Amino acid sequence: MAALDSTTIVAVFAHPDDEVMGSGGTLAKHAEHGRVVAICATRGELGEISDPSLATPENLGEVRERELLDAYAVLGINDVRFLDYRDSGMAGTEGNNDPSAFMNADPEEAVAKIVKVLREVGPAVVITFEKTGGYGHPDHLAVHRFTTDAFQAASDPNSYPELGEAIAPGRLVYAGFPRSLMKAMFGRAKDAGEDVGFFSELDIDQLGLPDDALDFVLNVREMADRKLAAMRTHRTQFQEGGLVSRIPEEVREDFVSHEYFQFGGGVPFDGDRPGNDLFA
Repeated sequence: MAALDSTTIVAVFAHPDDEVMGSGGTLAKHAEHGRVVAICATRGELGEISDPSLATPENLGEVRERELLDAYAVLGINDVRFLDYRDSGMAGTEGNNDPSAFMNADPEEAVAKIVKVLREVGPAVVITFEKTGGYGHPDHLAVHRFTTDAFQAASDPNSYPELGEAIAPGRLVYAGFPRSLMKAMFGRAKDAGEDVGFFSELDIDQLGLPDDALDFVLNVREMADRKLAAMRTHRTQFQEGGLVSRIPEEVREDFVSHEYFQFGGGVPFDGDRPGNDLFA
């Protein structure tokens, strides 16, 4: 069984911009002294276009790929890989029916793609979405399932033997948001009559995870400016003066300065909490 690289994190998310929201500060902080390998399942082809001068529906995937690479560069990360699936769109939309949509991926194929990377780089820590994906996007749910299965398969010599030697078990953590924070960010704005985009169609009381379901919080205050700068590279998704800028200042400060995680499996932490270190 191959040894792990104790300095490496693999982050697996569904769309460009997912990487910044829940774990951008953590990834940037780690990139200063370790290695981060980023995997993105799609190019976000069905995302919003905040300004029609930035992209068209036909080239949005290409534009968002560039935005993602720029965002990761801001975070200090340059190893970015795509699984080459298509964005599924929000639940109940036409994009769900596309055979190439990530939500419709053959599970064995999708898991194998992730296992291949995990066995190649041997990460000590793997990060992906928690089981709700924050707000139930089909691709967020899929990346949670496939990454969880890949994490388990990567250390099993009987799984995907054609993809190389199994690696020693590492640690899986899920990035998420406490429900109280989601309600403070979007529920308060919605109640005040603010435009909260697609969140207006969702049950605010079901966003994120119950606070006590999240196991630990990392303080990334020193990376807050870099996290915001990375978010701004996703220009098609976040316009100046948009929803994030209208969130009450104290709530926005919490959102950019703290990141919330749930232990997903593998090597347990020393003690109940990791402090400010996913490798503890």
